Amino acid sequence: MRPGVELPPLTIPVTRTLIVAGALASRDYQDVHHDAEAAREKGSPDIFMNILTTNGLVGRYITDHFGPRCVLRKVAIRLGAPNYPGDTMVLRGAVDEVADGTAVVRVTGENGLGHHVTGTVTVAWDGGAAAVDGGATAVVGGAVTLDGEDGGAAA
Repeated sequence: MRPGVELPPLTIPVTRTLIVAGALASRDYQDVHHDAEAAREKGSPDIFMNILTTNGLVGRYITDHFGPRCVLRKVAIRLGAPNYPGDTMVLRGAVDEVADGTAVVRVTGENGLGHHVTGTVTVAWDGGAAAVDGGATAVVGGAVTLDGEDGGAAA
């Protein structure tokens, strides 16, 4: 692994089922993620994917590439254009940095409206820094949302 290496793209069909299932799995019961009429009343043309589903898909993209023994050390993403049912999101990544068993990967996810997600993921693999501890931190939209050391939400 070296800086500049591009990960193969991952194409994800954005289905109504994916959006609703992701919201339910992440316990996000906001109506804009499962009720098209409520979403339209709030100004959206349809339901749209929540950030936790996007975060999970970005994580899947990285772990699919680095393998089952890798550990996500930090995920820092920002959302842009919404993911609506019927669209397709293509995730792409490129390695920015490599040091001591970790890599920083710049990730983008594009749909028919533009960039849905942009950010970076720091990943450790193959018993290197991944074996130091099991904790991981996800940074979403600039705010820490998960502290892997205790599994609880961080303030």
